[in-house]
Amino acid sequence: MVSSPTPSLDYSSLDEPLVSVITPTYNRPEYLQEAIASALAQTYRNLEIIVSDNGSPVNPQELIESFDDGRIRFFRHEKNLGMIANTLYAFQQARGKYVACLLDDDLWEPDFLAKLVPPLEAHPDLTLSFCDHSVIDATGKLDDDATEQCSQQYGRAHLAEGIHQPFYRLALVDAAVPTATSAVMRRDWVDWSQIPPQIGGTWDSYLRYLYCREGRGAYYIPERLTRYRAHDQTDTMQNGRRSVQGKIGKAQAEIFCYQQFLQDDRLQDLHPFFQAKLAHWMTTLGIGLMRDQKLPDARQWIWRSLTQRFSPRAIAALCVSFAPGVIACRF
Repeated sequence: MVSSPTPSLDYSSLDEPLVSVITPTYNRPEYLQEAIASALAQTYRNLEIIVSDNGSPVNPQELIESFDDGRIRFFRHEKNLGMIANTLYAFQQARGKYVACLLDDDLWEPDFLAKLVPPLEAHPDLTLSFCDHSVIDATGKLDDDATEQCSQQYGRAHLAEGIHQPFYRLALVDAAVPTATSAVMRRDWVDWSQIPPQIGGTWDSYLRYLYCREGRGAYYIPERLTRYRAHDQTDTMQNGRRSVQGKIGKAQAEIFCYQQFLQDDRLQDLHPFFQAKLAHWMTTLGIGLMRDQKLPDARQWIWRSLTQRFSPRAIAALCVSFAPGVIACRF
C-alpha cells in the first residue's frame, strides 16, 4: 500500500519543461535529507521530486514535510518491494518531459539541471544528456583520487563536449553514461511499465541500452555536476562484495542483460564484447553458487561460460568445483 503524494504546487507557468527527479530510498534519512536539499537548491526551478520509500523502519514522511515544498511527491510502501521494484515504481509516477535519478545517498551541484536540460531542448533527436561526477566518502568529503580514477576508468576524462551519435560503445562498453547518477533523460523514450524485473541491480546498464539502442545521440557536458557517494551501505558494495547471495543476484542480473544485448541485431559490432562479458558473469555466478555450496549448479554455469569463451579463471573454478564443499566454498 502506498501513501498519498504530497500536494504539488503549480509550476506550469514556467517556461522550462518539467523535470521529474527520481529518488528511491530505504532507511537512510540523513543522506536522503541532503539529497533532497541538493535537488531543491537547483537553479532550474520547474521540477518535481518523487521520493519512493521502500518500507523503511522509520517512516520519512516527517522529514519530507519539514521541507515544506510542494514540488516533493512522497510515496511509501508498507513492505519492502526490493530495490528494482521500488525504483521502477518511482519512474512510473513521473510526469515530466524529462527524468533524472538522484539516489538517496548522492548529491547534485546547483546547476546540474540548468546545464543538462538545454541541450535536449535544442536537439529534439537526442535521447539524453550526461556529465561527469565527483566521488565523495560516507561523510561527504571529496575524494580527489577516486574522482580522477573514475573519470579515467569510464572514459569521461578526455571525452569531448557535444553530441555523440550513435553512443552504443560509450554506453555499453565504456559505461561512460551514468544514467543512475548524472544524466537527464527523455521520459517518454522508455515504457517504464515494461522493464523486466530480472535486470535487478543492473538497471542503470539496461537504461543505457534502452536509450542508445536505436542509434540516437547523447550530449556530454565535461563537468562534474553531481557527487556520487561511495560507502559501505551502497547497493554496489552490499551486492557486489559483501554477501554471497548478493554476488549471485548481481551475476544473474548481468547475465540477463547481456543475453538481451546479444539478441539485438543492431548491436552486432559489440556482440564479441557482450559474449566475453556474458562468459565472465556466468563464471562469477558459478563461483557464487560454489560459495553457497551448490556445486552441481555451479558446475553447470561454469561449463556454460566455457561454451561462450575459454578462460583460465573458468577452468580453475571448474576444477575447484569438484573438491569437497568445505574447500570449494572458499574459492
